[in-house]
Amino acid sequence: MDSALNIIVVEDHDELREVTVAALCGMGHVVRGVDCAEALDDELGAFRADILVLDLNLPGEDGISVARRMRAAGPDIGIIMVTAREAVRDKMTGYGSGADIYLTKPTSVEELGAAIQALSRRIRPDAPLAGQLTLNPVTLQLHGPRAVLDVSDQECALLSAFAKAAEHRLESWQMMELSGKGADEVSKSTLEVQIVRLRKKLEEAGAAAPTIKAIRGRGYQLCVPLVVRSAAGTEGRM
Repeated sequence: MDSALNIIVVEDHDELREVTVAALCGMGHVVRGVDCAEALDDELGAFRADILVLDLNLPGEDGISVARRMRAAGPDIGIIMVTAREAVRDKMTGYGSGADIYLTKPTSVEELGAAIQALSRRIRPDAPLAGQLTLNPVTLQLHGPRAVLDVSDQECALLSAFAKAAEHRLESWQMMELSGKGADEVSKSTLEVQIVRLRKKLEEAGAAAPTIKAIRGRGYQLCVPLVVRSAAGTEGRM
């Protein structure tokens, strides 16, 4: 999914690290777990991290020193400190060392997930929101929270037209034109088959029904949010 982030959890408590990694993976992110600064350095050699979830009480180099070093090396990386140190002076030291967000233990996975989502808006401001559908006309793929699906040229053209149309409605004659054929060559049943296939793909990608509804005697309306990426990488939003 386009909203997925690369995250490294730096936590020396094995069970807590494993639970955190599993929870963040369940939110759709790509997550690695390490137990110390040395292992973090090794991981970063092959894995580009968007966000570090960093414990402070680590064996060897502590989290404060790691944060300072990571911030100096990568000003754009997100750093979330998760620690039992709750004194005001500790929080001030944490923020002064480069933390974007400072959370005190015990922290729920829901709170950590919310912190990651908030931080992602700074790190990747153009990324689609979690749960959002994105159509890429270059790769002919529909990205959703549940799956990434291939679409045909015609399906891509129809979805793009729906997203850009007023009230996201297309009349039957417009859909016939998009097919590249005349009205006498495209039957009502052919359009219905195309819509059934589009509905199925939208739902498989993760959209909630109804995705496309019929407008009696006129055409159809797209009922779910859809972002259409341009060739330049910018986005048009429904």
